[in-house]
Amino acid sequence: MRIGLVAPPWIPVPPPLYGGTESVIDNLARGLRERGHEVVLFTVGESACPVAQRSLFPHAVEPLGQSLLEAAHVLAAYDALRDVDVVHDHTVLGPLVAAAAGFATPPVVATNHGTFTEVSRRVYRAVARTASVVAISHDHARRAGDVPVAAVIHHGIDLQRHRVGPGGDDLVFVGRMSPDKGVADAVRIAQRSGRALRIVSRMRDGDERAYFEAVVRPLLGRCHEVQELGLDERVEVVGGAAALLNPIRWPEPFGLVMPESLAAGTPVLVRPEGAAPEIVSPGRTGWFFDDVASGVTAVGAVPLLDRRACRHEAEARFSLARMARDHEQLYERVLARPVVPQPRSGTVRRLPQRAVASGATPRPTGSTP
Repeated sequence: MRIGLVAPPWIPVPPPLYGGTESVIDNLARGLRERGHEVVLFTVGESACPVAQRSLFPHAVEPLGQSLLEAAHVLAAYDALRDVDVVHDHTVLGPLVAAAAGFATPPVVATNHGTFTEVSRRVYRAVARTASVVAISHDHARRAGDVPVAAVIHHGIDLQRHRVGPGGDDLVFVGRMSPDKGVADAVRIAQRSGRALRIVSRMRDGDERAYFEAVVRPLLGRCHEVQELGLDERVEVVGGAAALLNPIRWPEPFGLVMPESLAAGTPVLVRPEGAAPEIVSPGRTGWFFDDVASGVTAVGAVPLLDRRACRHEAEARFSLARMARDHEQLYERVLARPVVPQPRSGTVRRLPQRAVASGATPRPTGSTP
């Protein structure tokens, strides 16, 4: 097949530092190529993914999330990908803009990398009229409500780059500097366990820095360093840790950092939120905990876990080949039975004010690191 992938315009593919969705797209592109498919990626010009590329913007677009820039990007993408067999869109606006513009497109697959909320379900109901919607975990699909989900496909990672590490005594946290990621609880758990904690975190925008200064820095003291690392450095840090602390406080649709940690042989200690129970096997590849006290207990039980079992689980369930194969099967089904565009409903569903307040600003995409 000739497969067109559409990436958001905000971060190159692969991302030089943080970028969960962009990491997934890079992995998928390379996995599909390895299975013999011709892949064309629409991204920004500075991307280094080793497949054929098309672009409108030469560099990553700023400010992130600006709808006019994204609309121009996806219009150019659908125009450039008219000759592929299937378009797999990883943006939110792409399928909507293409349908509104009247593009005669190949069949479209659209992955939702964000949460399903009352607001986003409204968007993806419209997307599903012309595209096949993919959820990235079973928990994610259950939250889709009346949005038709064509497939649930877990992410895959490059097991050659995510190599097994030696382990160690320290703990590690990897994620955005955000209350939802639970970094403050990770610090508390590490301190009460008597363990050092390496914090690998994106801390770029105002909200992230404000949260760090107000909540996290007072727990750490002034000398503690927070770093945002590239992939190779991150692999080394995670592989040299006793365990990954992941005290998430929201129903994360997938959580790329967890299979990446397992691939390094590093067990995962996580709250059982979102997709975590689909990734971590308690007593085998990690432990679940509910609060700081049970997190300390989980740290004490890390020696009961086998790092080889963690790596085996990553190889068996989260490889590039498995992810590419699952998508290949979806594309074949879509090509055999393409989505028939559905007429628009004349009914306007009004959202309660609380839904607008909580859902109008989508979370940063992807499963993270």
